[in-house]
Amino acid sequence: MSDEQDAEQVRSGFVTVVGRPNVGKSTLVNFILGTKVSITSDKPQTTRHQIRGILNDDETQLVFVDTPGIHRPRTLMGERLNQTATEALGDVDVVCLLIDATQPFGPGDRFIAERVPKDSVLVVNKVDRATPEQVMAQLAAVADLGFAEYFPVSARRGTGVPELVEYLRSRLPQGPRWYPVGEVTDAPEPFRVAELVREQLLAVTHDELPHSIATRVAEWEWPRVRVEIVVERESQKGIVIGRGGLVLKEVGTRVRRQLPEGTFLELHVTVEKNWQSSSESLERLGY
Repeated sequence: MSDEQDAEQVRSGFVTVVGRPNVGKSTLVNFILGTKVSITSDKPQTTRHQIRGILNDDETQLVFVDTPGIHRPRTLMGERLNQTATEALGDVDVVCLLIDATQPFGPGDRFIAERVPKDSVLVVNKVDRATPEQVMAQLAAVADLGFAEYFPVSARRGTGVPELVEYLRSRLPQGPRWYPVGEVTDAPEPFRVAELVREQLLAVTHDELPHSIATRVAEWEWPRVRVEIVVERESQKGIVIGRGGLVLKEVGTRVRRQLPEGTFLELHVTVEKNWQSSSESLERLGY
């Protein structure tokens, strides 16, 4: 942080966004920022790290912390994702708990609600896909939580999002800008490229590989980038590569469209059995 940034006092702080898988946390953060800092898909466990997105204006700096969906873990990987999410609840200014307007408020939602601060904000997302009756039922179901505020929103269309952001600004304390103006995320570029590859793999392979893909940048000698794609079984390797390499080719094409012109992207698929339950594999892959 520069001396100039340190001297400038604005309303600034951190907002953690938590919830079950697939409630729209990343979609909401991306919409607020006006750019993609977190990959999205309709698959559980799409977000696997704490990802920070930064919203600046003349008087405020909001740092949003996107988190993995909290769920009942079945592997060591799942346990670590839950730990990553719950660790983001501490030492922040505001916590937003997202729930899905189209799904009943269930035990999983209540499990999380009981672990967030009582001055948290409850966000009922996906109101564009729900009936007014469903939205009212959700608001009634969570009324006893005693949270600070309740906001029905559509992260996809933006309904209610400006009002939510304005409220979050009002909750921030006076402080410095923690990141330079113009910076929208603190995620390093190799991490972003690996995430883009995983996002497009999930999109192209559809329901065939919901959890079993990991990606990491193995070599970074710009403009040459080599990304390792890890699966758990030989049969999954065939799905990722596709007949005649068509799936991998399509993934590469989609990712290159989102990278600077001239990037040479190489994708390599390896099999690492049961990597989601191996502490050594998880460490190597950055989890």
